[in-house]
Amino acid sequence: TTFPIHRPAPAFTQLDTKLSIFETGIKVVDLLAPYRRGGKIGLFGGAGVGKTVLIMELINNIAKAHGGVSVFGGVGERTREGNDLYMEMKESKVINEQKISESKVALVYGQMNEPPGARMRVGLTALTMAEYFRDINKQDVLLFIDNIFRFVQAGSEVSALLGRMPSAVGYQPTLST
Repeated sequence: TTFPIHRPAPAFTQLDTKLSIFETGIKVVDLLAPYRRGGKIGLFGGAGVGKTVLIMELINNIAKAHGGVSVFGGVGERTREGNDLYMEMKESKVINEQKISESKVALVYGQMNEPPGARMRVGLTALTMAEYFRDINKQDVLLFIDNIFRFVQAGSEVSALLGRMPSAVGYQPTLST
């Protein structure tokens, strides 16, 4: 089964409205800032404060405790960062190189040196992969997009290359579509 990366969003009537908490297995997160199943979370912080450590822990926990899968979309990542994340996941056995079908994470990268169109499609590709695991495989899925600002920035660059005027606040005119 293949899904296109450009397709309409599901209707509101198809969305699950039940409120339930996603247990991350990280006590401080579950107590102070619990994650809603099906919700969206922004993880903000400066360099070296532990964002990647938290992401790795979440990926490990959904794989081992929930039998789920994670999708990581690296938009405008540095090659070194992507390689480091891959090696960490391999060491923690979330990625199984011997039997790739047993891996519990999918990585998609559009690196800094890629054209803006390629970087913009990384976020959409990661989203499509997460929808596939959710809808077809019926798995719990965590979707990570790092960095959402670079995703929007790539969209602005594509829009400028197409000669479209930015909106009053600087966003590309196609952001809502």
